[in-house]
Amino acid sequence: MIYSVRGKVIATEPELVVVECAGVGYACRTSFNTIQKVTGQDEVMLFTHLAVRENDVELFGFATKEELNSFKMLITVSGVGPKAAVSILSALTPSQFALSVATGDYKALTKIKGIGTKIAQKIVLELKDKVAKGGSISMRGESTQAIIPQGSNVDEAVTALVVLGYSEGEALSAISQLDASLPVEEIIKKALIGLARF
Repeated sequence: MIYSVRGKVIATEPELVVVECAGVGYACRTSFNTIQKVTGQDEVMLFTHLAVRENDVELFGFATKEELNSFKMLITVSGVGPKAAVSILSALTPSQFALSVATGDYKALTKIKGIGTKIAQKIVLELKDKVAKGGSISMRGESTQAIIPQGSNVDEAVTALVVLGYSEGEALSAISQLDASLPVEEIIKKALIGLARF
């Protein structure tokens, strides 16, 4: 098993990065988000997953462990292959993906090319518990964890924002950065300011 590759990026294509390590170029299938992160860097390190199928062996590489873990979770869902997993992680960051799953917002996944309603619902259904077990959802990347606050004030504020037309995922994303002990009206007001900026 290849855990990671470190070296110079010698080529990029849509959904592909070639990293040269000790004179060998490793072609890593990857997401648009990873391509953006590694472009222009002298040396990069990608966390990898080797996918072995009947007549194909492919190496997948990602800029963060968080993205690799999201990829591994996605390919455990029947009907979601590595290509579909890469498409999802090209459209959503790991934190956005985790938030969509944790809040049951499958509609965010249906906006991605090649992901229909049935597959999106299946992803949410099968991965919701796995994402929830983590206890937190990273909002800004691998090192910063933002715990979704709990409590009746939060529940009321989420309900109010959903009534105003926001998805549950958007509402929770905005509220996760606020103090859950604030009055409901204050939480709603601050969340709306955050959502308006976004």
